Amino acid sequence: MKKLLIASTALVAAAGMASADITITGHAAAGIYSGLSNKDGKAKTTAATAGKNLVYLDVSGTPAVKTVTAHTAPAMATDDVLISGTDAVAEVTAATVGTYSGDGIYSNAGVDFTMTGATDNGISFSAAVNVDAGMEIDAGDFELDGADGGTAGLGSVSMTGAFGTLTFDDGGIENLYSDSLTNADVSYSTTVGAVSLTIAHDTAAATGSANSVSAGYSASGMDFTLTASEATGGTSNSLAVSYALNDTVTLTGETDQAATKESVQTIGASTTLNGVSVSVSSANNSTWDVDLGYTAGGFALTYGVDETDGWTATATTALGGGATFAAGVNNEDSMYAGVSFAF
Repeated sequence: MKKLLIASTALVAAAGMASADITITGHAAAGIYSGLSNKDGKAKTTAATAGKNLVYLDVSGTPAVKTVTAHTAPAMATDDVLISGTDAVAEVTAATVGTYSGDGIYSNAGVDFTMTGATDNGISFSAAVNVDAGMEIDAGDFELDGADGGTAGLGSVSMTGAFGTLTFDDGGIENLYSDSLTNADVSYSTTVGAVSLTIAHDTAAATGSANSVSAGYSASGMDFTLTASEATGGTSNSLAVSYALNDTVTLTGETDQAATKESVQTIGASTTLNGVSVSVSSANNSTWDVDLGYTAGGFALTYGVDETDGWTATATTALGGGATFAAGVNNEDSMYAGVSFAF
């Protein structure tokens, strides 16, 4: 990490500014990959059998029965239902969402500029600019992000004072309820008594889906988090609680009510002892997760599995000097292996 300090005497033109600080950091990564998700969400389906028709119930939108003639690729979604009948095709392969990359090599590098300062009246401010180029992967989600354009991007600009923190980032602030919803452009966070509060707003969103909120409260070893967001068809909200039973065991619970959907209740527990971690969770919609981990001397192994028998396994180790080796594989035959660097 390199740090450039600009003395306040060089900022005479900016009246009321007490100090400024610019931090420059860099990062790079390189490695190999195979079968990573391309995130396009396309469904692969088989065509109807020659000489017959495919009849199915379309439940992805307005429910309707549809017929597709032979030799035509059916526009089925993963939750559509085949209807058995005289001309129905019984041997249709279930749709598989997503397409996957072939084998390849990734390499990328970037520079991040973080600028911070403070005014004489106690308001601190910060801004960020980054430049990234090369082929990028998302190791956490086994996804191929693709080539970065190599252009400079403006990150968030924020101001913090006794009033709280105001952050501006056009389309760069994640929805506080779920990152699958549209990002926000501006957020405000503050503390009211023992409650931490954050509100985010998307200036370009349609009426009824622009705002999200998060509130947190801690007392006697228990943490409560409430998140909510306007969404199509109503409001989505979630209430989560965690309780530190002791120094090694934590219990969790959550009730999640997405707009227009049934609520889901989840309970879980996690523990860590002598470098071994275990985390389990189960929900009333028949989903569950088990995650195992082991860490020792800068080396870490993880393994996770869920109710679909989908699993992931990763390994990371610190090489020193800001370098880290990481590799991963999952049940979709996706894999990556490479080295990342921090400067």
